[in-house]
Amino acid sequence: MYPKIILLVLLVVVSFWAEADRVKDLTSVAGVRSNQLIGYGLVVGLSGTGDRDKISFTAQSLKTVLDRLGVDVDGPVSNYDLYQRGVATLAYDKTKLDNVASVIVTATLPPFSKPGQTIDVNVAAIGLASSLRGGNLILTELRGTDGQIYALAQGGLTVSGVEVSAEGSEIRIGVPTAGRIPGGAIIEREVVSPFDQSEFVILNTNQADFTTTSAITDVINENFGAGTARSIDATSVAVQAPEDISARVNFVSMIENLEVTPGEPKARVVVNSRTGTVVISRTVRVTATAVTHGQLTVKVSATNEISQPNAGVLGGGEGETAPVANAEITIEEEARPMFVFQPGVNLRDIVDAVNQVGATPSSLIAILDALNSSGSLRAELIVI
Repeated sequence: MYPKIILLVLLVVVSFWAEADRVKDLTSVAGVRSNQLIGYGLVVGLSGTGDRDKISFTAQSLKTVLDRLGVDVDGPVSNYDLYQRGVATLAYDKTKLDNVASVIVTATLPPFSKPGQTIDVNVAAIGLASSLRGGNLILTELRGTDGQIYALAQGGLTVSGVEVSAEGSEIRIGVPTAGRIPGGAIIEREVVSPFDQSEFVILNTNQADFTTTSAITDVINENFGAGTARSIDATSVAVQAPEDISARVNFVSMIENLEVTPGEPKARVVVNSRTGTVVISRTVRVTATAVTHGQLTVKVSATNEISQPNAGVLGGGEGETAPVANAEITIEEEARPMFVFQPGVNLRDIVDAVNQVGATPSSLIAILDALNSSGSLRAELIVI
């Protein structure tokens, strides 16, 4: 008996009678965006879980940091230094860096961030460090795509993962080679925003939909006068805004809190073939069609036996012992009833019909794919 399919049904709550959404929940202001920052740094203070002497650039980076602090490091710290000096043999007492790890530091710079504010940073090991727990990130420059420094990061790491090993056994929970520093970076440079430089404020919808942009335009014009807003395409709405920056901020604030009824999204069926998850939106329809789905099972059973013939009747020698493999092949085909979809059948009817025949998740995916290929599925089939 097959278990019933449990479908994750994505019900679109917005319809002609549904509660409206705020404009700020449906759109974003063009030019008001976050920026990604990245940097390279060192984490120190580890409890023997660092890069050791295997990563040459960790030693080079530590030497550079010490040089900037006025500390003279005598002797080579890596094979790279020996090679530059023309040393024939690379055998030497290597600098042990069990408590140091090379890391990549990333952060997101929110829009309108000002110098002196703090942001969270993510830290991840790039060498052979087995854990960053208990480590401290030393001063690291965070740069944007233009190469400019926008923030400086430093502080103790918060690592949720843990790894313990002893006598050949190992237990790992989470990822111990990555962590965060809440408020670990101080902003040093502001990103210039075009918000106060354009005659219009452009609102971009989160999902392209002509109905939604048209509805937003109508609501703005109803509240602030005809011609205040105009639709550009299925994504953007241009709104004429005051030149004074304070008045512009208040104006955008009022627009963001207007309520609008967006259009329903396209009918979609999303299938995750790896997990067997199927998400069907409320607007999915199926034309008249008949569906049956069965499985053909072939079973091969092998039985190994030993054959020991008796001695010959006329005084011959003893029979030769030999292994004999007996194979039995059976073919089974499940009898599945055929179910019929009437024209315009909705989501509930689809779920009921599939559960009625006891289809498994993999069978449901095959049925949806067949319906899409036949042209009976009035929805976009997305396989992830």
